[in-house]
Amino acid sequence: MRVAILFLLGACFAQAQNDVRPGRFHVEHPTLLNLGFEWLIEGDANRNATVEVRFRKAGTQAWRPGLPMLRMGGEYVHRDREAMQYTVPHGFAGSVLNLEPGTAYECEFTMKDPDGVTGQAVQKATVTTRTEPMPYSGGRVLHVYPNDHEGPKQEPSFIGLKAAYYGEGRGDWTAVRMKKAQPGDTIVMHAGLYRPDRLNYVDPLSAPFTGSWSLSLKGTKEKPITIKAAGDGEVIFDGAGNHKLFDVMGTAHHIFDGLTFRNTEVVFFAGDKEVMGAVGLTVKNCRFEDIGVGVWTEYAGSSDFYIADNLFLGREDQMRLIGWNQAGMRTAGIYPSHQLRSFFAVKVYGPGHVIAHNAVAYFNDAIYISTYGPPEADPDRRASSIDIYNNDIHLSNDDFIETDGSTHNVRVFQNRGVNAAHNGYSSQPVFGGPIYFFRNILYHVPAGGAFKFSAAPAGMVVYHNTLIGEQTAREGYSNVHWRNNLFVGRDVAGRGIMTWANATANYSTDYNGFRPNRAAKEQYGWLVPGAPLRSFGTLAEFRQATGQEAHGIEVDFDIFENLAPPDPARRHHVYHSMDLNFRLKAGSKAVDAGVALPTINDGFTGKAPDLGALEVGGKEPHYGPRWLTWKPFYR
Repeated sequence: MRVAILFLLGACFAQAQNDVRPGRFHVEHPTLLNLGFEWLIEGDANRNATVEVRFRKAGTQAWRPGLPMLRMGGEYVHRDREAMQYTVPHGFAGSVLNLEPGTAYECEFTMKDPDGVTGQAVQKATVTTRTEPMPYSGGRVLHVYPNDHEGPKQEPSFIGLKAAYYGEGRGDWTAVRMKKAQPGDTIVMHAGLYRPDRLNYVDPLSAPFTGSWSLSLKGTKEKPITIKAAGDGEVIFDGAGNHKLFDVMGTAHHIFDGLTFRNTEVVFFAGDKEVMGAVGLTVKNCRFEDIGVGVWTEYAGSSDFYIADNLFLGREDQMRLIGWNQAGMRTAGIYPSHQLRSFFAVKVYGPGHVIAHNAVAYFNDAIYISTYGPPEADPDRRASSIDIYNNDIHLSNDDFIETDGSTHNVRVFQNRGVNAAHNGYSSQPVFGGPIYFFRNILYHVPAGGAFKFSAAPAGMVVYHNTLIGEQTAREGYSNVHWRNNLFVGRDVAGRGIMTWANATANYSTDYNGFRPNRAAKEQYGWLVPGAPLRSFGTLAEFRQATGQEAHGIEVDFDIFENLAPPDPARRHHVYHSMDLNFRLKAGSKAVDAGVALPTINDGFTGKAPDLGALEVGGKEPHYGPRWLTWKPFYR
């Protein structure tokens, strides 16, 4: 009898641990195209709970399925050198993808568990996607001219930005600020060179000693403060070699549109960690050249930036690909060291940012999320619900895009990266995820791999990417799921095509295409907890031993219309995207070889989705600024 009672008590205890108990449900900041959600839980020790997602436009009848939310929790994210440690809380997170801007959507989330759901099993939310920030049509229009302007002026007129933004005042009087711009004002910058003479005590542009403009006014979402080009010629803000051109970390809802920035280390400094940051910063249709950094915030409270349709040109070598290696390192090649001349084009932290349709060239890295460290407790002070898409990246001395420091629902999609010395797309680390990498293109990454998953990141979803390169790093990562990708090897001597380095038992991989390196005997590596690394020469051997990639295939370069691999012997060579064709050949092995994924490949042609970033017969994405019809940094 006693044994029976203990058995029943043990069974009840196990049931209490395995059933799922829903907790806080959080709606993240909406972007223009996507919505993000997080749902914390307790229980579900056997991790068999799921959350189904469906959505529809508000007021319509038909529901559409979304991707299920990603189960997360218990993953240990760490980096010993910085003494960084973090255990991912238990819950679910996920995005509703590929929506329309400015549209209300009804979203429904249903939690299920064979062991039972104790509490509210269904959550509903109606959320409206954002629209592109635009100037307020009913505000004042203030006209700004350079100090050497000759000819008629439109009124009210001002010499230099400071006079229109804060009011007149030079020297000691710059801080008086008696005629501040108001929410809804549009400051129209007329053609000319705005280059402060920082050592001139009474410089007409009013940027004494530092040569910087510190902006701190507050617009609103409905009535932003806009600083835009008049359209009568190029408007050039020249830093004259200063450290910082604009300090905007005290601003709210500012728009910078159609301007040129050059000759400075940092163009927009928009937030300092644990100090202050901007809200609703928009920078669009601008040109950045001869700079060290474009847009930069480290502040967790910075939110809802819109950085789009800009051209960023750094100072790094344009004729050869050189990494950041220190002198004497084995991977440095014939160039023994690299000095950092341009750090990155865009770096952000905080929720709700959109970084889209930019062209970036000649930086160490192109687009960053701040590594930051473990996320704060407040879900609105995390790197979450961020979109990075349709960017065209050329020649990075480190990586193309880094999601390092992200928490939940970062979407990296439809980007094209050509020439990165070290790695392509990075998660070093991620604190739970999901981080969505889908429909990205990568070409010529000689030293590293397609994805840099290091510092024990957790929660990456990798779908439909075309990657001309290998994935061979053996650092452990958790909760990664691979579908419909193409990993196309370059015949690098002694290097396989793919290694899965799973740090936990939560993973999946299937429906991917691989082109093995002909110079390597061991092509596929498999690492799981409690077992040594195993290597396999063929995909068939790998499938039989692991049960993974039941629908995976091996391919070759003949799947493409016309694409040759980069030459492994020319690691410093620079390739140009205008010479590369990543489209699949109709009828090739990669066509119709994928699996349907709701909101990712809806509307595919043929019997099934194609592998890789581009669907046969589909419209090719526009990479880079939508106003840019020529490629000035490609030649």
